[in-house]
Amino acid sequence: MAADSDDGAASAPAISDGGVGKSTKPVEELVVQVPVVDVQSDNFKEMWPSLLLAIKTANFVAVDTELSGLGDRKSLLNQCIEERYKAVCHAARTRSILSLGLACFKQQPDKGEHLYLTQVFNLTLLCMEEYVIEPKSVQFLVQHGFNFNRQYAQGIPYHKGNDKGDESQSQSVRTLFLELIRARRPLILHNGLIDLVFLYQNFYAHLPESLGTFTADLCEMFPAGIYDTKYAAEFHARFVASYLEYAFRKCERENGKQRAAGSPHLILEFCNYPSSMRAHVDYRCCMPPATHRPHSTSVCDNFSAYGWCPLGSQCPRSHDIDLIIDTDEAAMKDKRRRRRRKEKRRRALLAQPGKQTSGEVEDGPPTKQVCGDGLKAEEIEQEVAEDETSNQPGSEQGHKNDLEMGLKAIKPETADMAALEAPRSQASPNPVPADGLHRAGFDAFMTGYIMAYMGVSQGPQPCSSEPWLPECHNKVYLSGKAVPLTVAKSQFSRSSKAHNQKMKLAWGSS
Repeated sequence: MAADSDDGAASAPAISDGGVGKSTKPVEELVVQVPVVDVQSDNFKEMWPSLLLAIKTANFVAVDTELSGLGDRKSLLNQCIEERYKAVCHAARTRSILSLGLACFKQQPDKGEHLYLTQVFNLTLLCMEEYVIEPKSVQFLVQHGFNFNRQYAQGIPYHKGNDKGDESQSQSVRTLFLELIRARRPLILHNGLIDLVFLYQNFYAHLPESLGTFTADLCEMFPAGIYDTKYAAEFHARFVASYLEYAFRKCERENGKQRAAGSPHLILEFCNYPSSMRAHVDYRCCMPPATHRPHSTSVCDNFSAYGWCPLGSQCPRSHDIDLIIDTDEAAMKDKRRRRRRKEKRRRALLAQPGKQTSGEVEDGPPTKQVCGDGLKAEEIEQEVAEDETSNQPGSEQGHKNDLEMGLKAIKPETADMAALEAPRSQASPNPVPADGLHRAGFDAFMTGYIMAYMGVSQGPQPCSSEPWLPECHNKVYLSGKAVPLTVAKSQFSRSSKAHNQKMKLAWGSS
């Protein structure tokens, strides 16, 4: 990764663009300062041109949300996907989005095939209708730095459901979401079903009753495709864990290896914001992995697998993501070594007359054995459900955050749906890089980074008419399922009436 320095000085001449200077020269440093622009009611109009320009010129846009709650967790894990959709819809109708993260990635082909100008925004929102906010969610959010005083004083107001009159010309979050649709850019999320449902209900229109209608609407809203980095990490890249922080750090490390080897690698360039904007720009630090890391503390198995631990900061084991990845990579090397020995023995047996062996087929994503006690996924899920009913700090983890839930302290997102992933700030015994960065803007950045790196590892696109990263195109991760939710319009599904009206508004047709 690369970034400009955060002191306002650019190493090359900067150009003015919507009040924001962009450095024309990326700096490939190991320590990266990621600027996250806070957007609130007091600077929303000022930032409006920059927001629109960033969205319209981006090659893809990554999105993350922080929510006031999710309701009944068990319903969100229903094995019937239609029932699961209804449960998420109920949550979206009764809860609200507290903040919205946008990360816009614009390719710079004149500077490099894999160089992106990246702009990250964190919008603090305030729903003007009654909504449920869960006490444990409030507690969790406050513990991790969410400022409710600021939200109620400076949150950007919005209403949910269908439009109220002609809102297409107003400067609002709903209009901003409509501009995202008009841009026809790929939409990137992490464990994105809950985000998609909340975005639709809060900024677009009333949700359709059936999942088929919902996916038909999404297919038309985002014709360039929807991509889920949790699905990409687990089923495409085959990472042994896929919560947001793990996938992001894994991609960072692999990208660093490719850079060191002189191979194609991802380079990021950030805006060099003027001093007048400093009050609204929060620089987030991404540290390089330590060269020599002490191994005196063993890795927490729960956190290693799910990004969540019921003990939180009281856990005596390490939540250090780099140590977790080091441990996983060492285990993978040992597994490959044993596999090669087994293959040699198999070939030796085949060389003997009358001997036959059956081949092994690897199906599905790689998985971790958690806690070493042989618990089945169902048993782990039951334990987590019991943990959630207890009053332990941090027991309510959720959203994509995967840490991933960041402030979203509530969304189920593990490979076996067993845990609600927790924030990085749980890892107090061994602080991890960028500790405490659980907010929608930075989570959106991490999500976009994963997708950008996947694009580098994918290699050149064979045909421009094909979708970007076809293996991940319109596939949304489903917890506890071996197959994703496919975003497509079937011959049996019709678009909703509210959606058709929004499409006419978006494209100005009658």
